Amino acid sequence: MSSSNLFATILISITLALIAQTSFALNDPLYHICSNSENFTTYSPYESNLKSLVNSLIYKTPSTGFGIGSAGVQYQNQQVYGLALCRGDVSTSECKTCVSNATKEIQSRCPYNKGAIIWYDNCMFKYLDNDFIGKIDNTNKFTLLNVQSVNDPIKFNNMTKDLLSLLANEASMDKKFYASGDLKIGESERVYGLTQCTRDLSSADCKKCLDDAISELIPYGKKGGRILSGSCNIQYEVYSFVKE
Repeated sequence: MSSSNLFATILISITLALIAQTSFALNDPLYHICSNSENFTTYSPYESNLKSLVNSLIYKTPSTGFGIGSAGVQYQNQQVYGLALCRGDVSTSECKTCVSNATKEIQSRCPYNKGAIIWYDNCMFKYLDNDFIGKIDNTNKFTLLNVQSVNDPIKFNNMTKDLLSLLANEASMDKKFYASGDLKIGESERVYGLTQCTRDLSSADCKKCLDDAISELIPYGKKGGRILSGSCNIQYEVYSFVKE
């Protein structure tokens, strides 16, 4: 059974005021999705395997910002697959804190689900009882938008699309599948962008995931926004938001 069958197809557009001092506390999740197809029971092999996977990803992810793994025996239908990704500009300690929080929070919010995903500003964590590694996740996705519109949406959209498309190309060729940058618009304005993929994807699939996200986000003509999915994420703002 594919991950698309386990996770309901969800695309949620949420309009939020995203200002320089982000409205989200770093320890609060942006969003989460629990699968609704199968559950596991307390003290089951799946629960034990999930705990082993979580501990492994908390340990291995911070040093590189990305971790994948699995636990359990496949033919017994108790195997669990997992993935953790930290934003490319966060420190090792910030990554560890975020992944630790994410694994605890998602198990609290989806206590017996055999699959779930949670996003924070600094990281994302996902697990499933089906092997999703190396496949683009098109079903788990959501959008955040600034409530403020730009004065010249056509020009701004075109410039933002140019920037994100350039960053998508850079990210797909980067060993960490991450890129950030900015572009001048007019006399004094700039737009800042970020693109990132999970590193289990191929370079071509990373580019495709980002390009698809860009095509979904750009037409809104807002001063900032982002799309986060289970395989990639993009973000743009009219202020610098990437950590130095």
